[in-house]
Amino acid sequence: MTIDSSLRKAFLQPKSVALVGASPDLKKNNSRPQRFLRRFGYTGRVYPINPSRDEVFGERAYPDLKSAPGPIDHAFIMVPAAAVPAVIDQCCELRIPVATLFTAGFAELGAEGLERQRAMVAQARAAGVRLLGPNCMGLINVHDRIPLTVNAVIEREELVPGPLSLISQSGSMTGSILSRAQARGLGFSKLISVGNESDLGVGELTDMLVDDADTGAILLFLETFRDADKLAQAARRAYAAGKPVIAFKLGRSSVGRRVATSHTGAMTGPDELASAFFREHGILRVDTFEGLFETAQLVMGQKPPRGKRVSVVTGTGGAAAMVVDRLGVLGADVVGPSPEVIRELAAKDIEVSDAPLTDLPMGQSAGGRYSTILSALLASDHTDAVVSVIGSSAQNPQTIVERVLAVAPRDAKPLGVFLAPRADDALVQLQKNGVASFRTPESCADAVNAYLNWKAPGERPDVGAETASAAKAVARASGKRLSERQAGELFSALGIRTADHRVLASGSEAVDLPGPFAVKLLSPDILHKTDAGMVKLHVAPDAVPAEAQAMLREARTRFPEASIEGVLVQQMERGLAEVIVGFRRDPEIGPVVLLGMGGIAAELRKSISVRVAPVTRDTALGMIADIPELRMLSGFRNLPRGDLDALAEAIRSMSLLADLSVVTDAEINPLIVRGQGHGVVAVDGLVAFE
Repeated sequence: MTIDSSLRKAFLQPKSVALVGASPDLKKNNSRPQRFLRRFGYTGRVYPINPSRDEVFGERAYPDLKSAPGPIDHAFIMVPAAAVPAVIDQCCELRIPVATLFTAGFAELGAEGLERQRAMVAQARAAGVRLLGPNCMGLINVHDRIPLTVNAVIEREELVPGPLSLISQSGSMTGSILSRAQARGLGFSKLISVGNESDLGVGELTDMLVDDADTGAILLFLETFRDADKLAQAARRAYAAGKPVIAFKLGRSSVGRRVATSHTGAMTGPDELASAFFREHGILRVDTFEGLFETAQLVMGQKPPRGKRVSVVTGTGGAAAMVVDRLGVLGADVVGPSPEVIRELAAKDIEVSDAPLTDLPMGQSAGGRYSTILSALLASDHTDAVVSVIGSSAQNPQTIVERVLAVAPRDAKPLGVFLAPRADDALVQLQKNGVASFRTPESCADAVNAYLNWKAPGERPDVGAETASAAKAVARASGKRLSERQAGELFSALGIRTADHRVLASGSEAVDLPGPFAVKLLSPDILHKTDAGMVKLHVAPDAVPAEAQAMLREARTRFPEASIEGVLVQQMERGLAEVIVGFRRDPEIGPVVLLGMGGIAAELRKSISVRVAPVTRDTALGMIADIPELRMLSGFRNLPRGDLDALAEAIRSMSLLADLSVVTDAEINPLIVRGQGHGVVAVDGLVAFE
């Protein structure tokens, strides 16, 4: 996906703008764009459009777009919703490249508004007109001084140019972030409010910014995913171009979507899925609002770290302890100076210990000691990032120069500085000198943790032709949902071994397998058979006929509408652990694969790991490492080792369903992990189709 350069210029750098619905009434939002453009020195042509005015703010006004002398690069539409279709008609007739709609009253109102919005987009697309919004506040191009927006913050703020660009699904947050960040000495290139994302969305706009010479980092304020595929492509382009993408996403609470057909759907909420998406496509995720704009300076010019190690140096223990404590909670590995660093500093008459926090005693930070320690940590390869915490002396500008700005090399690895007192001038001083500075210990830890968890975009494995062909053959022979027997055939086609079994149509057939057995009803319409009482375990061979026939009778009475194929008789399997391996095609971010602890307690345990599918074997091994309970299978305290290599291969195989587009939901629960070298075996599973 690449955005046409002419569209990018018309959108971000228009040479002429039409303000449809411009008003001279200072109390109205419609007056703002024209005033803002003139206040900040926009050099292009401005055409106020108002049928009841000859002029607006001393500039000639026109009754409609067709009356303006043109050509028009960008129309900013502020008329009531009922009048918008007529304006779009004129945009199409005049072939205006892009229109931004401040007007609300479309999809955000429900089905009827959504239908009007879709019709408007279809009409515009047919004529080659692209739309931003509706229900958005517009955009601000800081470098070119084009505030094409109604955002009230521009009434009082100056526009400070810089490398940050913001795309926000919340219109009001563009102004909030602009004002807060600029007060910290952080400048912007572009700020874009997307509104309903009827046409141009976060993904395409991110792609535009990748090619914007003034953008060094791209910030995303997200509420949901509307064009995940395009955002994924754009984020990968941004990574390749050395422009970090940093996201703050709402929705970290447990109130999320739930899908009833599988445990996979019940176990994965929007937050886990969002994190998986960001990780897969090289996007840094922050948890704090201030971290969204404070993290950029920390990571610009950097690549993902080798580990998750961070060193902290301070002359004020209490303030630094807050950062260290938060880093520990987030899972970072806070490390003290290495033996080599300790020896290097000792040679300079500076004694430090290997404690996780390098805390200089009162009065020992002066005389170049602090900057010498900081320089040694930045140059050492035993740590991946360094945090400097400065106490009350941060209010003295000379302290910042001596302790931070004098260090070398400053670009070896990320350096973040937390100033414990309120020291606004020092924060700005650091930012202007290219050093990431933080106002709170939480945002400092958040930014550093985001960097330590940053990954390069993942590789996409290919599905072998033979595997794909076998899996598709099973899918073609099925209906909307597979029975457990059919699901097992699909898993086998993917290379996942299933438990030995026999199917009894009447329940009286002989079973030529050694017991004991699990006896299960075989029906694609009864998903969770244990909950329905349609599973009997540890059944002796001579008891199978009676149990099977009784189960069939009961099922036909209790579930008269269900399709019943018979009874599945499986050999009971034993192993070291039971896990769930699930696949799901999420409506927002696409296919994902999940690993969690399995069996009947699957939904009770939140030890899960989720990745965007398909995954490589190495990624699958990383998922296994995410689950604390599975660490016991890696030789913990001389316990028996499980076959984690086979488990990783099963996860990888399940994830290949991403390329089988008709599959919406699948899971194996449980998948039994045997001892090392003895593989894994699927005992129960389901597969659902579109």
